[in-house]
Amino acid sequence: MIELTPLQAAHAAVAANPTKPAMAIIHDAPDVRLVVFRLEPGQQVTPHTSPSTVLLEVLEGTGMISGADGERSAGPGGMVTFVPGELHGMRALDERFCLLATIAPRPGGR
Repeated sequence: MIELTPLQAAHAAVAANPTKPAMAIIHDAPDVRLVVFRLEPGQQVTPHTSPSTVLLEVLEGTGMISGADGERSAGPGGMVTFVPGELHGMRALDERFCLLATIAPRPGGR
């Protein structure tokens, strides 16, 4: 058994560039990858696609999650799913925005 604490991992994540969101992979296996993101006010993850199913769960804060249908506000406990190849991104507004991304299967994993 592996115990994970996604919000603590998001808080501890280190950004490669202080103007960019911080992220950390907290679990990585062929069937699933778990990634936490910490976006500070004004930061964003530019919309992109994945060959896998992506589930975004908001851990802390309120921000915007974008998809093919536009942008929607999301807060703690909110979840949004994207089918493989669907455009998705997220951005923080005026507060810290932490998310857990579940990506299945892990890209390149199978």
